Amino acid sequence: MTAEVALALPAVVLVLAVVLVTVAAGAAQLRCADGARAGARAAAIGESPAAVRAAAQRVAGDEAHVLVQPDGRWVTVVVSTAAPGGWFTGGRLTVRGSATAWVEP
Repeated sequence: MTAEVALALPAVVLVLAVVLVTVAAGAAQLRCADGARAGARAAAIGESPAAVRAAAQRVAGDEAHVLVQPDGRWVTVVVSTAAPGGWFTGGRLTVRGSATAWVEP
């Protein structure tokens, strides 16, 4: 019985590590999507680009990179940030979220 546990334990640890990294990356991606949505809402009501970035970073985190892309009557906000990738991805992952909103007149 001890030999079976000794052989199975590293596999269990590896699966747990993969699950934890996946959950952390998913949570970071959701924060990016929520931050982009908050930034797009701020841009839609006519806030300045600095206020849009602040709104997006307030939700996504201070380390998030925010890009505001106005396009006529529409504005797209793209938020990206680094997520922990662990040793099996070779470092960190970059996750992103974007949202587009119609700019109110």
